[in-house]
Amino acid sequence: MGTSVPGIKLGGRLNLLAPEVCDNPHPYLAELRRGGPVVQVDPDGIWAVVRYDAAQYVLKSPQLFSSQAMSVAFGPEWLERPNPIADSCLFLDPPGHGRLRALVSRAFTPAALARFEPRIRVAARGLVAHMMEQRKVDFVEAFARPIPTIVMGWLLGLDASLAQHFKRWTTDLMSVSGVRPEDTARKEQCRRTVEELEQYFKDMLADRRRSPGDDMASNLLDARVEGEVLTERELMGFLFMLFLAGLETTTHLISQSARVFAMHPELLPRLRENRALIPRFIEETLRYEPVAAATMRMCLQDTTVDGVEVPGKSLVLVSLASAARDEKHFPDGDRFILERVGPSHLTFGHGPHACLGLLLARMEARVAVEELVAQVDRVEVLTERIDWLPSLLARGPRTLPVELFPV
Repeated sequence: MGTSVPGIKLGGRLNLLAPEVCDNPHPYLAELRRGGPVVQVDPDGIWAVVRYDAAQYVLKSPQLFSSQAMSVAFGPEWLERPNPIADSCLFLDPPGHGRLRALVSRAFTPAALARFEPRIRVAARGLVAHMMEQRKVDFVEAFARPIPTIVMGWLLGLDASLAQHFKRWTTDLMSVSGVRPEDTARKEQCRRTVEELEQYFKDMLADRRRSPGDDMASNLLDARVEGEVLTERELMGFLFMLFLAGLETTTHLISQSARVFAMHPELLPRLRENRALIPRFIEETLRYEPVAAATMRMCLQDTTVDGVEVPGKSLVLVSLASAARDEKHFPDGDRFILERVGPSHLTFGHGPHACLGLLLARMEARVAVEELVAQVDRVEVLTERIDWLPSLLARGPRTLPVELFPV
């Protein structure tokens, strides 16, 4: 691919981990879409699916595109130890995926989640009030991260005194897919994090065996799949998956909401006047800046995707961020349009691997935005260059310094 985007010349294949691409991937993804529905990119010459129809096809075809490719993204050789999340049901194909997913799905039904909403609202209201006393804060640390941390603490029974470690653990786990080959210090940090978190969960499971509680960790210890208890490996995979997905996805979604408010100051007053528009605002935020930027699959055999031959055994990256701005389905996709109509975005996946916690993430974000609009009239971002999480799979700011102006 020899082409260009405004201000930067591209030669050869696009490297999705290049700093300028991490800063703002959308012009580069638009250029890829002009090259076809599926194009080769770096790192490692993976095949990137960049148009909506092709992405939808790959995600709903597990018989051709295996989710076990995600194990490659989360378990690179340099990690030098198994990464438990690589063994989670998130990366299994049917039918094994469905059997394990059913164990935790009942915890994420609307009825099961409804009990959390009043508690989330109290927490969010207090966090907003505290931010308004300070006015200038890191929005990620002051608001976006504490909400899912509190909720996952309730759900999994996490030790609240260790909350200061959760950010480092989730950031390191998520950035495993984005570590550059030469970054030996980052690799060592990720290795330590996997070891620390695995030890934490081992200790937690030992405690639950002695004294079961009303939380998912205790429920998993009692669970049976075809009459058998979960193995230690399966338990660890579940805990890693729920911990990472439950914290990172919602943190990034709430953070991106603040960025949108800063870019479009008319939205806060409008949502305050008509709170029924808040769910629509959240969906457009998820489309405009997907918190799950991509997912990985392994092409199991030579396959044609929208006229492009993808070789068997190839790694395939499904760019959810690119699909969400596909000109065919999302005209003027680079604009945030509250009233946008059209197909559903793919940020929470599609097919058998649609995100298990999507209802919880939407509820947390809705309550967070409701409490924000009640007290905040304007958001101003206080940095010209945002420090983005280095990852092929996730998109979110590591920090977001803002100033908040009261109603």
